[in-house]
Amino acid sequence: MFDSIEIFSIFSTFKSIINNKNMFGFDIGYIIIAGVFGLLSMLVSGRLKSKFKKYSKVQLRNGLSGAEIAEKMLADHGIRNVKVISTPGMLTDHYNPANKTVNLSEGVFAQRNASAAAVSAHECGHAVQHATAYQWLGMRSKLVPVLNMTSKFSMWVIFGGMALMSTTAIGGTIAWVGIGLYGIGTLFSFITLPVEYDASNRALAWLKNKNMLTQDEYAGAEDALKWAARTYLVAAIGALATLLYFAMRVASRD
Repeated sequence: MFDSIEIFSIFSTFKSIINNKNMFGFDIGYIIIAGVFGLLSMLVSGRLKSKFKKYSKVQLRNGLSGAEIAEKMLADHGIRNVKVISTPGMLTDHYNPANKTVNLSEGVFAQRNASAAAVSAHECGHAVQHATAYQWLGMRSKLVPVLNMTSKFSMWVIFGGMALMSTTAIGGTIAWVGIGLYGIGTLFSFITLPVEYDASNRALAWLKNKNMLTQDEYAGAEDALKWAARTYLVAAIGALATLLYFAMRVASRD
């Protein structure tokens, strides 16, 4: 189970790869970390899609569509200024705080199943966070414009600095600047965790308290949201592993 990943057991592998030499111009340690967490991400994402497909076959007895469930949850929380709209694609659902819209994918908006109920309620959970000034959502929103800039350059700065370390003293400084920029993305990944888990908790609490789903439907919705949260967990741990790897790599060469 991915929620029982032991972080320290992952980090213990760093010392064995930290001194690996580059091969054909590539950093082997980075490739290993990227490969491991890339594979984990694919497995969890695949599992999520499988769960979504499974619970899409569980039709709701109340007959409500994803859009109708979203509108009801918003109304029950006294939120009148958020629109529920349809967006193309699969699992492209999201809440946009800029224009206050709950965007539901084609497989959720008009569908009347447990998966649609889970996803629509989860996205409304973000709208409730926004309406109640949930601090973690506010922090994440403030980091978005910074992240949009730093994410484009952090890895280039790190690799450029490391390449210069063998020829000039300023190389180490450049590498540390890159690590700092990458650290912003890592921070964003970890701030995202409470935002996503809280949105799911709000969704499940509302679905249960309002008796929106039967016991079997609720179990399916809960399981689907659990796997959705794990995609963010793997991403956050992978970002931290990469950050620590490069920090140790640069520190060992300073």
